[in-house]
Amino acid sequence: MSRPAPAVRRSPPAGPHVGRAKRSRPHGDRGAGSAETVIAVPLLMLLILLIIQFAIWEHAEAIAHATAEEALAAARVQGGTAAGGHQRAAQVISQTGSSVLRGPRVSVTMTPADVTVEVTGTAERVLPVPGFSFPVTVTVTGPAERFVPATAQG
Repeated sequence: MSRPAPAVRRSPPAGPHVGRAKRSRPHGDRGAGSAETVIAVPLLMLLILLIIQFAIWEHAEAIAHATAEEALAAARVQGGTAAGGHQRAAQVISQTGSSVLRGPRVSVTMTPADVTVEVTGTAERVLPVPGFSFPVTVTVTGPAERFVPATAQG
C-alpha cells in the first residue's frame, strides 16, 4: 500500500498586487483621463477667477464705503460744505489708490437737515469678458450738524 503524498501548501506570491484581481479596461476608455482634464482644468480656472473677481468687487465696495463715510463726516460738521466733502473724498481715494475702484465719482448733496454722499465707480476686471463690468455704488446719509439754541424754561 502506498501512501498518498502529503498536500503541499503554497504561499501566495509576494508583491504589491497580492490579492487583487486584475482589472481589465475596455480599449474604448483609453484617453478618457486626458479628456476629463481638458474639460476640468478650464472650469477650475474659471471658478478661481470668479472667486478673485468677487473679492476685488467687495474690496472696491469697501473703498467706496470708506470714501463716502469720510466725505459725509467732513461735510456734515457745523460749517461744513459740499466742497469740503469732495475734498476729503479726493484725499481718501488718493490714499487708498484707485487701482481697484476705477473711475470713482463723488456726489455730495446738502440740505439744511441732512447730507447725502454717493460714490460710484466700477471694480477692476479680472475676467476677460468684454462689455461686462462690475458697478459699485454706495450712498450714505446723515444729519447735518447745526446749532439749536436752548429754549428758555419758564
